[in-house]
Amino acid sequence: MDSGLSERERQILTLLADDASISVSAISDALAVSRVTVRSDLSSLEEKGFLVRTHGGAMPAFHSSILERNRTCPDEKARIAKAAARYVQDGDTIMIEAGTTTALIVKYLLGKRDLHVVTNSMLLVPYARMNPQLHLTVVGGEFRPATESLVGPIALRELEEFHVRKAFLGTDGFSLENGSSTHLVEGAEVNKQIARQADERFLVADSSKYGRAGFVRMLPLERYTKIITDDRMSDEVVEQLISAGLDIERV
Repeated sequence: MDSGLSERERQILTLLADDASISVSAISDALAVSRVTVRSDLSSLEEKGFLVRTHGGAMPAFHSSILERNRTCPDEKARIAKAAARYVQDGDTIMIEAGTTTALIVKYLLGKRDLHVVTNSMLLVPYARMNPQLHLTVVGGEFRPATESLVGPIALRELEEFHVRKAFLGTDGFSLENGSSTHLVEGAEVNKQIARQADERFLVADSSKYGRAGFVRMLPLERYTKIITDDRMSDEVVEQLISAGLDIERV
């Protein structure tokens, strides 16, 4: 999901997430703009892959939870993804876990040469199509619309066949006490498997997730080569993490 949306486009996606059957007329009234403007915005959003046009309106192309996560800290996520992409070198082999921040990393890999990316994420596929120098392997598995991910025994078995230099992982929450964690058991299993297959592990997570604890623990923070977050993380927290021997980058 791209954070490069206008404020009105984000408002339209919010309206659609709340009511997938909302009409052009209702959107026009809610945003106080003309129906012509709404139709133009809907066409733009369809071209970007965010929705599918229907007679008299549109419907989201993604699960409502994806749309909700995309609305959270979009600018911070973009900066984090761009910073993460700088650690990818020509000729690298990498794994990218499913997530709204991790998917954006591929967007910033344009210009890199001879890359091979292994992933369980469907969100990053549109960005991968734009890069002719990127070789993409999408593992199989059970598709979960709420996370746009492939999970389960097939995904785990296929991930095990690869070894990569770097892995880029997300999280629903992280802290010194609980490490990284998530709300989904299947997602945690994939996260751990990807971490096992990589020489280096990068945690990409906006600062709003610090101090949160998901249902399932994934990795202790010391397992990560580097943690990339945004500049809203307080100096006090950063000092605590550095004192614990962690490598933190704020962007």
